[in-house]
Amino acid sequence: MPMPLGKQVFLAGVAASGSCAILYYLVQKTFSRASYYQLALEQLHSHPEALEALGTPLNVHYLQLTDKYNFVDITDAKLKIPVSGPKSEGHLYVSSSRDAPFKRWNLQEVFLELKDGQQIPLFKPSRDNDEVKKE
Repeated sequence: MPMPLGKQVFLAGVAASGSCAILYYLVQKTFSRASYYQLALEQLHSHPEALEALGTPLNVHYLQLTDKYNFVDITDAKLKIPVSGPKSEGHLYVSSSRDAPFKRWNLQEVFLELKDGQQIPLFKPSRDNDEVKKE
C-alpha cells in the first residue's frame, strides 16, 4: 500500500532537519578539536586577569557559524569564541596562522573582549626575536 503524500513530505522534512542538526554538531566538534582553538583556550585558562573578569567555572559556547569574523582556510584562522562565567561574558578573539598546509598552527593574537567593551590581551608574539610573549 503506497504511503500518502503528506506523510512522505513530513518524513522527508524530519530527515532533512535531523541531517542539518547532525551536520551543525559535527562542524562545531571539528572546530573545537582544532589546535588553533585549543591553543587559544589554553591561553584563556592560564590568564588570571581574564579568569577574574569572567569568574569560574568558565563556559565555552558554540561558535556563531554565520558570524563573518569566523574564518578558516589552509594557512589562516580567525575565530570569535563566545565565553562566559558567573561574573561576565564576552568573546575570545583568536588569530592564528601556519607556514604551509599540515604544518603546526601558531597563535598570532588572542584577546578577550567582555560585554562591557573591556579588552584583555592574552597573547601576542613579540616582534623582537620571534619569541612568544604571554600578556
